[in-house]
Amino acid sequence: MADPITAFLGDGAYDCLGVYADIQARHREAAVVVPPRGGAVLSDTAETTPTQRDQHLQQIAETGRLNWQCDSQYYLRALVEAQIGRFKRVIGDALRSHTEGAQATEIAVAVEVLNRMLDFGRPKSVRVV
Repeated sequence: MADPITAFLGDGAYDCLGVYADIQARHREAAVVVPPRGGAVLSDTAETTPTQRDQHLQQIAETGRLNWQCDSQYYLRALVEAQIGRFKRVIGDALRSHTEGAQATEIAVAVEVLNRMLDFGRPKSVRVV
C-alpha cells in the first residue's frame, strides 16, 4: 500500500458521517479537517467519546471559527487549491499520455517546470503601516 494519509482537508460539502467513516476505515490515524456546516450539532456520544467532528464543533464553539481554522491548519486547503489552479492554468487540465507510467512522467515533468518557473521570482510582500 502507498504511504498512509495523515490528513484529509475538505470544504463544508464533505461534512457528512460517511466521509469521516470512510477516511477512518482506510486510514485510522488520519485527521479529518472539514468545517462543520452552519446548523451542525454534536453527536449523542459527544460527552463520553467525542468524534473528530464533535471536537471541531466544540472548539469552534469555544474559540470561534477563525481560530479553529488556524489551529487545525484548515488554511492549507486554500493553498493547495491555489497551487492546483496554477498548475491547470499554466500546464493544462488534461493529461496527454495514455499509459499510467507515461502519465506519471508527464506529471513529474510538469511539476518540475512549474517549480522552476516559480523559482524565477516570487512576490515579496512587505507590510506597510
